[in-house]
Amino acid sequence: MKGFLEDANYSIGLLDEGMNIADVIDNYIYEHTLTGKNSFFIGDLGNLIKQHIHWQNVMAPIKPFYSLKCNSTPGVLEILSALGTGFACSNKTEMALVQDLGVSPENIIFTSPCKQASQIKYAAKIGVNILTCDNELELKKIARNHSNAKLLLHIATEDINGDEEMTMKFGTTLKNCRHLMECAKELNVQIVGVKFHVSNPCMESQAYKDAISDARCVFDMAEEFGFTLNMLNIGGGFTDHELDLEEINRVIIPLLGTYFPEESGVTVIAEPGCYYVSSAFTLAVNIFAKKAVQSGDRLLNKLEQTQNDEPVFFYYMNDGVYGSFGSKLSENLTTIPEVHKKYKEDEPLFASSLWGPSCDELDQIVESCLLPELNIGDWLLFDNMGSGSLGEQPAFNDFQRPPIYYVMSIRNWCEMQDAGFISDTLMKNFCFVPSCIQLSSEDGFSIAA
Repeated sequence: MKGFLEDANYSIGLLDEGMNIADVIDNYIYEHTLTGKNSFFIGDLGNLIKQHIHWQNVMAPIKPFYSLKCNSTPGVLEILSALGTGFACSNKTEMALVQDLGVSPENIIFTSPCKQASQIKYAAKIGVNILTCDNELELKKIARNHSNAKLLLHIATEDINGDEEMTMKFGTTLKNCRHLMECAKELNVQIVGVKFHVSNPCMESQAYKDAISDARCVFDMAEEFGFTLNMLNIGGGFTDHELDLEEINRVIIPLLGTYFPEESGVTVIAEPGCYYVSSAFTLAVNIFAKKAVQSGDRLLNKLEQTQNDEPVFFYYMNDGVYGSFGSKLSENLTTIPEVHKKYKEDEPLFASSLWGPSCDELDQIVESCLLPELNIGDWLLFDNMGSGSLGEQPAFNDFQRPPIYYVMSIRNWCEMQDAGFISDTLMKNFCFVPSCIQLSSEDGFSIAA
């Protein structure tokens, strides 16, 4: 399959000044309508560059270690590797992916709080030495399987909403840190730093203040045991909203200056994930079935009752929670999709419910939203689908993961090249797409009519 399909030899289409993402989506919707109507992703890798530049401008003292669990597709990893980010991996598969890109082991950390012994051995084999730990049993497991391990003690942060169960699910207390240091000393395991994670950074400035203060206490405590700590990991949870990152900067940079000044020699890192990839991907889905339900039907119990006996439409799409919306199974998707077809501004809107293809009662994508009446074969576009939806996923009921088509503007490509970020390997994956070319994955590129 030629074009921009993500496969073993994926391509990144370079769009000239006459093309934009909407043009790419239009072309692929036309193609997919002709060839089977399967859903697909468009990945704007130029968006990753924009996010990286913004991170450097706002969070300059803090090195990003991208969290692969958000999106481990090859185009994303290639670009971030070229940009020089580190990588936070939660399992052997993720470590192998970035190792294959030639990423130095020093730029990989093994962050899973609960690690299998075989995967610890794999980390030791490839030279990934920085691991996180939050309890004695995990510490002993690491000591048995990784003689060169360097640990970041994962301390718990307080949830401002008072959810004690979630607060203590991962991370240890300051009191227990002393016990872990005693155990590490006995087992001859190095402790080199501290990690914490604030689940909702843009809303929990007090949690950051407490966490950084606690981290300083752990650093001081470590000196009593002869450990020299030199790394602070402030975790992930960053959104892709520009103002959120600036608010986090306003809170933590002064705190770092107070507790971990530059002259202390402490390296500060973070684990951004959705910050980089969420807004870079759009998912196009096709409606393959439709049902009109009248007001008063028991199916409408959870939907808003309509006025004037207007119907409520149930639409069934060719992707759902057992596919690209998997991360939405535990949360309510509030994003209203964009209707691809053109419709009049004064066209009536109807209460609508969007469902995946599995015929499972859990496979509800959007419980209720207002949309013009759609037909079987119409397309919907979901923005901000780059986080949590793209990685290794099993097929369900023969519904395979949608293809991914990567694109980048010529301007973004020039920015990367001028900055020296384009490697020889990455260069091989680029192909130029003039505005007079119609995209085609079956026959390569063809002249647009």
